[in-house]
Amino acid sequence: MKPLVVILMGSKADLDHCKKISEACKQYGLETVLRIASAHKTAEHALKILREYEADPRPKVYITVAGRSNALSGFTDGAVSAPVIACPPVSEAFGGADIYSSLRMPSGIAPAVVLEPVNAALLAAKIIGLMDESVREQVKASQKRAAERIIEDDASVQ
Repeated sequence: MKPLVVILMGSKADLDHCKKISEACKQYGLETVLRIASAHKTAEHALKILREYEADPRPKVYITVAGRSNALSGFTDGAVSAPVIACPPVSEAFGGADIYSSLRMPSGIAPAVVLEPVNAALLAAKIIGLMDESVREQVKASQKRAAERIIEDDASVQ
């Protein structure tokens, strides 16, 4: 059973951000699906999508992408049993204070928050890697490449 990363965005305005996450997931061999639903505007549609993926027996992680008042991440986390990663898009509006809507959650609601799309993909890969050795090996290979780049860069400045 191939693991799945469900990337759920609050609106199509978040598509470019979500494509970055999806592309980064591919380097770990993760299958992704992109969906749009709003916790505020289309709650029943969001629940229908979440029920569909929760009925799928594959191991999965949800990555939610919503800015401003990010109800989507907490809403998703409360409706699913799989891990949820909030990856809100960077916002210049509100002096960046809208990030608090991703950080402050009610009791019993615990999505992780990762701001960089590639790092959200990495966390999803690490979570799935707990049960999928091939994904775990891809994570290790990626970490090794990153370490080698630093060592090469260090040698180049000496």
